Amino acid sequence: MTTSHLNGHVSGEGGDDELRGGHREMAVDCPGELGSRTLPLRRSAQLERIRQHQEDLRRRREEEGRQLDLNASLRLRKLSQNPQIGIDNPTFLQDSLLPQPLPQSQSDFQSALKIHNAVASSMHKPSPPYPHTHQALPLAMESLLLAHDTIAETEMQPEAVPTQGETLTQWGGETVKLVRIEKARDIPLGATVRNEMDSVVISRIVRGGAAERSGLLSEGDEILEINGIEIRGKDVNQVFDILADMHGLLTFVLIPSTQTKPPPVKESVVHVKAYFDYDPSDDPYVPCRELGLSFQKGDILHIISQADPNWWQAYRDGDEDNQPLAGLVPGKSFQQQREAMKQTIEEDKEPEKPGKLWCAKQKKKKRKKMLYNMHRNDDLDNDEILTYEEMALYHQPANRKRPIALIGPASCGQSELRQRLLHNHPDRFAGAVPHTTRSRRDGELSGRDYHFVSRQTFETELAAGKLIESGEFEKNLYGTSTDSVRQVINTSKICVLCLHTQALKVLRNSDLKPYIIFIAPPSQERLRALLAKENKNPKPEELRDIIEKAREMEQSCGHLFDAIIVNTDQDKAYNELLRLINKLDTEPQWVPCSWLR
Repeated sequence: MTTSHLNGHVSGEGGDDELRGGHREMAVDCPGELGSRTLPLRRSAQLERIRQHQEDLRRRREEEGRQLDLNASLRLRKLSQNPQIGIDNPTFLQDSLLPQPLPQSQSDFQSALKIHNAVASSMHKPSPPYPHTHQALPLAMESLLLAHDTIAETEMQPEAVPTQGETLTQWGGETVKLVRIEKARDIPLGATVRNEMDSVVISRIVRGGAAERSGLLSEGDEILEINGIEIRGKDVNQVFDILADMHGLLTFVLIPSTQTKPPPVKESVVHVKAYFDYDPSDDPYVPCRELGLSFQKGDILHIISQADPNWWQAYRDGDEDNQPLAGLVPGKSFQQQREAMKQTIEEDKEPEKPGKLWCAKQKKKKRKKMLYNMHRNDDLDNDEILTYEEMALYHQPANRKRPIALIGPASCGQSELRQRLLHNHPDRFAGAVPHTTRSRRDGELSGRDYHFVSRQTFETELAAGKLIESGEFEKNLYGTSTDSVRQVINTSKICVLCLHTQALKVLRNSDLKPYIIFIAPPSQERLRALLAKENKNPKPEELRDIIEKAREMEQSCGHLFDAIIVNTDQDKAYNELLRLINKLDTEPQWVPCSWLR
């Protein structure tokens, strides 16, 4: 079966359902799916040459080891019986079970001294002078034996354990890479593999794992052996079983990738706010389902790698310590492209409305299909298909407080919460003075009660996008302008607004940096009890309409909310509102990067 891969999509002759159910990539530390990247196939003869070469090396090492053991066996046996005496001196090769006296004849001592001088000369150390008196012979012999024993112990030390690194070996025009990686028990290797015929190829290096930290494994490397276990011919599930309990020093025998490895680039971390829910278990296109990172609308993601434009590597904000490996999330352009395709397919599949006369010739209503264009600007993309928005931390200045916008359906208590703030803390909170085209009444002051303007001025400001919200009542226009909010901010007070969702776009596009809180209704029965305290007796269908309206608002604008308060009790909701507002003074908050430019 032939397969093709484009932007993370897989298609082939075997049918889309078959490919979706098959594996692509597998994380070697956990079961997963296979990748779909294609590399040149390796010949079986090449592997045979590698095996033969390794067998020759093994035999040569064994022969050298046997020769070394034959030469050193007598020394080891003698030294283990009495480590305080020499064992290479012929004088001491007579009876190893009985202590031997020091040589008394001058000829024996001269023979021993010649051996010592030869050893010392090879070690580049000066030889001791010949003793001039008979009493100096024991001291010279003791010095000789100590020097000999020191050299013998040095020669018998075990070979050093190989450390982490890589070695390249060339033969027959082929290159094999021996890679040693130190892997702790609690740190995953952090690599995915895929099958290409009977080959096992590294498909992806995941940030945070032992492979990424070592920098010794590369995407496209073919794995031949791991710790002496042959890998070629095994599927990815078998590779997982082999590596499941391995830790410590891992030795890989690899055929290096033929792909040109780009120079290492230090990627900066990009922080984004997710504007959609994502569950990798429901995504048929995720390369490795076990590495997919689930998130919800409003979550902050730290993107640490965009090397694969279709599948970014990321951490969820707050989960960095509990998430050793980075997870895979859809790239922005890839997500926009497939969402556009999904919307087009859904439009084409819309059922005909019942009651139509099929025999009559109906004039088809033209429908506007949205075709995705990767070259459109980000603002337009965000309006059409919500994916991510780049964020940054912002700490509000003490003399320039962020306005608080309370959003929610009618009868959820946002107006009561606003009035309570203004009444209890008049020195801290204030409302924006609205604009109106109606005539001023007795006792009203312009700038205190309303900004009284002409209809032409009002419509000019509305067209210029200066009015956050506006409406008409009894043929008079009313609205709240950004300038009115800015006047409150300039007094170092916090401006509190109750707005409709339609006002959020103008408010966010201004330089006011609002903090938006959604006041959500409780359950239907609890909502009935709260309204009963206000001497209201809504019908069951009215309660259902309020809850349904809240659900629609959260679905369409939930990505713009900074916080949500479920108003189960007015006092609890008020205290939670104050807590969120106070936190703006003590903790930095995530805001769109466009606000800080």
